[in-house]
Amino acid sequence: MANNEQIVRDFIAAWSRLDADEIVSYFAEDGIYHNMPVGPVQGTKALTQFIGGFIADWTSTEWDILNILSEGDVVMVERLDRTHVGEKPVNLPCFGIFEMEGGKIKVWRDYFDMGTYVGALA
Repeated sequence: MANNEQIVRDFIAAWSRLDADEIVSYFAEDGIYHNMPVGPVQGTKALTQFIGGFIADWTSTEWDILNILSEGDVVMVERLDRTHVGEKPVNLPCFGIFEMEGGKIKVWRDYFDMGTYVGALA
């Protein structure tokens, strides 16, 4: 069985390269990303479009893991996502729940305050 915690750590590190195809490669073919302020997105094609769309204006991002817990196929991560959208810095506290299956992300639910993100861009 794959080390689910390490896979999630690698997935989080992959975001800093801002490559939607690489990010989506961590998901199962029918994987789901539910960015809680919006509806869920499912499947490789839809995930690539969705993630590619919202990182398009990002110039950099580094995600700091503050706490991580894993048990079997569930990994929970408290993070501080430090992103630059153009020249504007956004420091966004987040909490993600990952449900893993066969070494891939089956479901990822991410919780954060949309007002914090939008306010930083104003």
